[in-house]
Amino acid sequence: MTLTTREARQGDLADVASLFDQYRQFYEQAPNAQRALQFITERFTRQESVLLVAQDASGTLVGFCQLYPSFCSVEAQPIYVLYDLFVAPGARKHGAGCQLLLAAEARARADGKVRMDLTTARTNFQAQSVYESLGWVRDAVFYAYNRHLESP
Repeated sequence: MTLTTREARQGDLADVASLFDQYRQFYEQAPNAQRALQFITERFTRQESVLLVAQDASGTLVGFCQLYPSFCSVEAQPIYVLYDLFVAPGARKHGAGCQLLLAAEARARADGKVRMDLTTARTNFQAQSVYESLGWVRDAVFYAYNRHLESP
C-alpha cells in the first residue's frame, strides 16, 4: 500500500471526523458522528491543533494524528501533546502509523518544539511496539492522573 502524509485541509474534515469517531470508539466511547465532526472542525478552524493525515494512492484518508501545543514547565520549553493517533483497521500494518509519527516529529521540530508526549492504553500493545520502534520511551518515573469535572 502506497501511503503519503500531509497536513489536513478544510475539505478533509468530514473524513477526519469519521476516523476520529472510530478512534473514540476504540477507546470505548459511544459512536457520535456529529460530535466528532463538531470537535474536529472546531479544533481546525480555531487553529487549536495540528491535524496530519495519511492517505492511500487513491487519495482516501486512512489515518490521522492530532497535535496540541503545550509547554513543559520543567524544561521551560514548548512541546506538542500527540493526543490522537488512529489508522483505519483495513490500513494497519502498512506503515501509516509510523509515517504519521515521523510526520508529527518533523512538524514538531519545524515548529520549535523540544518534545512530544503521548499516552496510550496499557493494552494497546500494537501501538506501543510502534512507538518504541521509533525511539519513544515509556515513562517509568511519573504516574498520569486525571479528574473528570462536572459541568457548572
